[in-house]
Amino acid sequence: MTMEDIVIATNNQGKINDFKAIFKDDHVIGISELIQDFDVEETGTTFEENAILKSEAAAKALNKRVIADDSGLEVFALDGEPGVYSARYAGLDKSDDANIDKLLSNLENESDRRAQFVCVISMSAPDEETKTFKGTVSGEITRERRGENGFGYDPVFFVPDKDRTMAEISNEEKSKISHRSNAIQKLNAYLEGENHV
Repeated sequence: MTMEDIVIATNNQGKINDFKAIFKDDHVIGISELIQDFDVEETGTTFEENAILKSEAAAKALNKRVIADDSGLEVFALDGEPGVYSARYAGLDKSDDANIDKLLSNLENESDRRAQFVCVISMSAPDEETKTFKGTVSGEITRERRGENGFGYDPVFFVPDKDRTMAEISNEEKSKISHRSNAIQKLNAYLEGENHV
């Protein structure tokens, strides 16, 4: 099986850029290039559920294979918050700065700063069973923003192996270690196995 165009069911340009960097492929396109104002209400309580909602709705709308992801930050001391609400942690305006401010405020007196980024990729196609692939990357939440790259919580997510935050790491480096990269590697392994059946 080949995927001439990898359609990503997201309007988030940061995510699209991550996929392009990881796939190293010009054939990655966001769904907004094919459907205007595509939106799916994320009613799931897990990353898996939300990813599946998006990929299945997009595959049905386009009648073709689509991948979607749902991803976010889980902070251990906050019982997994912000979790599936990562993008709208501080409210519906989805401001990265407001989300980070709320996170740092909630962790202000907390010594346990352990956290992980989680990404679940869902792949759906007409008349096929939906498959999911999960990737994670472990780190710690800093007490202040560091770095200019990335998006979301990257400026406060410290990666011990790199001794830098995600926002201080180049896009090329990030594409090798990120939660999205880990999930995509599992997706690629599945596709390559499917090609050799």
